[in-house]
Amino acid sequence: MIHNYSGETIQFQITYKKRTTIGITMDHYGNIEVLAPKGTPDERVIQLLEDKWELIQQKSKEQKDRLLGPQKKVYEHGESFLYLGNTYPIRIYHDINITQDHVVFEGDKLHIYVKQLDDEKIKQALKRFYYKQCKALVEKSVASYQSNYKVKPRSIRITDSKSNWGTCDSKLQLTFNWRLAMAPLKVIEYVVVHEMCHMVHLNHDRSYWRLVGKIMPDYKEQEKWLELSSWKMTI
Repeated sequence: MIHNYSGETIQFQITYKKRTTIGITMDHYGNIEVLAPKGTPDERVIQLLEDKWELIQQKSKEQKDRLLGPQKKVYEHGESFLYLGNTYPIRIYHDINITQDHVVFEGDKLHIYVKQLDDEKIKQALKRFYYKQCKALVEKSVASYQSNYKVKPRSIRITDSKSNWGTCDSKLQLTFNWRLAMAPLKVIEYVVVHEMCHMVHLNHDRSYWRLVGKIMPDYKEQEKWLELSSWKMTI
């Protein structure tokens, strides 16, 4: 079906099922499907779509952006990067007198101070910032959740893994991906809990997931965020 609203076209499909409420779903391409109880008037479906249109547009854009994949970054004023789940523009300052290139998060911007205006220098300054923030956030989370475990990690390292958000080996050594600093704090805490639970159960058996769920009942929401948004976690 097609409906015009506020100068825009809403294209959607209605599927009638044995249910009591109306639900709106969207596939990976941004196509909208409305699941409605049998006998639901079209006018009621359309009203719900209009009420939810702003949110639907947002989700549709996210889906389409995800299909395009990571876009090449440009290291100049206004380019945006993720930090703790939100997107912030960068502001670059050229100062030959600074001791070391560095990044300061202040207000609603990532302020990057470099001795030399060079893309690679800016990128490396950002990477060091994320490493430092990730280490601090992970260590704080480990300390916060430690009371749930009888054993403690022997070491905590931040790495540049291409395939894992975190690992725990048989020696109770925990490692975490520096890109986690781009995720919301709750997601970071989930990855920490996930790996700390491996100090008790090295595999992903039923006992392991019971322990994860006991410590963090909403862990599936955090997994979902990583599943849908990890493609954006790049510099």
